Amino acid sequence: MSNWIGDTFVSEAGWSHLERLVEIGDRMAATDGELAGARATRDALAKYAHDARLEEFTVQGWERGEADLRAADAAFECLALPRSPGETATGELVDLGHGLPEAFEETDIEGKIVVCDTNVPSWYDRFIHRREKYYYAVEEGAAAFVFRNHIEGCLAPTGSVGTEDRPIGDIPAVGISKEAGARLARAHEGEQVTVDVELAAAPPDATSRNVHAELGPETDERVLVTSHVDAHDIAEGAMDNGAGTAMVIEVARALAAREDDLETRVEFVAFGSEEVGLVGSSHLAAERDPDSVRAVVNFDGVVRGRDLAAYTHGFDALDDALEAVSDRLKHSFTANPHHGPHSDHWPFVEHGIPGYHVYSETDDEGRGWGHTRADTLDKLDIRDLREQAVVLTELVVEIADETTTIPHRDPQAIAAELEEQDLAEGMKVTGDWPFNG
Repeated sequence: MSNWIGDTFVSEAGWSHLERLVEIGDRMAATDGELAGARATRDALAKYAHDARLEEFTVQGWERGEADLRAADAAFECLALPRSPGETATGELVDLGHGLPEAFEETDIEGKIVVCDTNVPSWYDRFIHRREKYYYAVEEGAAAFVFRNHIEGCLAPTGSVGTEDRPIGDIPAVGISKEAGARLARAHEGEQVTVDVELAAAPPDATSRNVHAELGPETDERVLVTSHVDAHDIAEGAMDNGAGTAMVIEVARALAAREDDLETRVEFVAFGSEEVGLVGSSHLAAERDPDSVRAVVNFDGVVRGRDLAAYTHGFDALDDALEAVSDRLKHSFTANPHHGPHSDHWPFVEHGIPGYHVYSETDDEGRGWGHTRADTLDKLDIRDLREQAVVLTELVVEIADETTTIPHRDPQAIAAELEEQDLAEGMKVTGDWPFNG
């Protein structure tokens, strides 16, 4: 075991790939940049794994144009949220603060321009996703949606709207920095403001792709080791999710040296179009027989901090495997047994397939620098990538071991837990509820 660990501690494979991805720049879903990232990832995987390939699928396209927010004679810098419609809306400005569900219930926002923060208060019992806030605004008849960052630094946030059935959103949506948003609300709440979004293009049948490669014996089951290669167009996408894709490369390199240790086929997948609704992973999950997937190990948010954590979605066997690896390597790795339905493991987990969402523990509230122009390579450290690659490589071997029993779960039990954890309402309002009832 010591040779592969030592090799990982001096490896440049993952970090070099991360540098390659951020050099591409714009890797927005279904663009030339995403294609360049997918090809680079395929070529990197081909050095260590077999049958490296791209598999295409169709997705609703969206290309950013200009966005404008005006109040009286003042203009406020903003940017369109991906999949916002290209429309203009004017209405009274209403500041709903954190955008909690009860704020929408208690406030008349019909025909008005709604402002909501990117975070939720520390005392609130759950995270409220951007799209949930957006669709509360849609349901209550708002004319437009303004998403205000809670992170300082004059950073307007991005993040998609739209649903699977209606991928272009219902009302114009823009992101605005904390500072500009504070000035907007302070000076103009209750007054008429105008939000104007222009799109460069929104082709209904754009092309995205997933990257695949494989290692290990031919078995009926597979362990999927995943990330997403796309990123928002306003930044390098280093943390979200260049680091996750770099981790896939580093784990593939380490597993290639341990291929004889694998007792289940491992398939590496770097998904396309995650940032616009988990489209690539949903495409693959719809194609695969759930019984053919032993487990999903999804990297999204790794390397941002030194210690690892993972949503384990109520799969006790995933908790046990994580704990065994953490104890064996004496490395902190926190199991979060709750559900986290916001990354590429989820289209599999909702069908009862065991799935990890692996991320780094940080002191950030919400996304931190993510989904802003500040998502850049200088925020990350090669030491963290290498250390975490050791732990995650060992975890994949543990999951692939034939003696590790990982039962699938009844999707209806998962649905019941989502209700108990107060996540169901938000999933229903955003059109992400896949269960009957």
